[in-house]
Amino acid sequence: MNRKQASLSALLVLLAGGSFAHAGDIDSGARTDAHNLAVGVCGTCHGARGVSEQPKFPRLAGQNANYLAAQLKSFRAQTRGDPDAIGYMWGMAAQLDDAMIAALADYYAKQTPVARPGRDAALITRGKDIYENGIAAQGVPACSSCHGADAHGIADFPRLAGQHAQYILKQLGSFQSNMRNIAVMHGVAQNLKLAEMQAVAAYLQAQP
Repeated sequence: MNRKQASLSALLVLLAGGSFAHAGDIDSGARTDAHNLAVGVCGTCHGARGVSEQPKFPRLAGQNANYLAAQLKSFRAQTRGDPDAIGYMWGMAAQLDDAMIAALADYYAKQTPVARPGRDAALITRGKDIYENGIAAQGVPACSSCHGADAHGIADFPRLAGQHAQYILKQLGSFQSNMRNIAVMHGVAQNLKLAEMQAVAAYLQAQP
């Protein structure tokens, strides 16, 4: 049995212990099950408290709960089709009901995020300028208009602060190619050059 199969088996065992009538009603039992699932299964890739140390896997600590819930539902419905979603998350999310999704999203939203100080000050400064002001000559809007001045996210837009630069770059590439078919993000990313994406990613990774 490989790691992914073992994790899925553990997921099914944890889910078998409880069911929830209302996704929005997160009782103590649901919170306990979500904690156990997050630590015992999701933590293999995302870290026990959502602070992944592997750049391939996103950091979830402090993420917007509404955004997390929406992504988990997309994985479950198999409508988010980038390769890592297919390879890792379609199977993991298949058995999650709305109540468990709500509890998991709430769990991660309440965890403390951790920034990763950057080493290239010039790159970070360039990324900060693009994030805050966009690039008018290329038709690139300011990232801060949706993700907030502090990159902590606004409404249903995700938190980007403290995220792995490698993961951000991968997602921007997916938006550019429409592998992740999100119209607003395709419009933002399509005119960004690689060096500009690297600068934004470096800036965001360094933010608390």
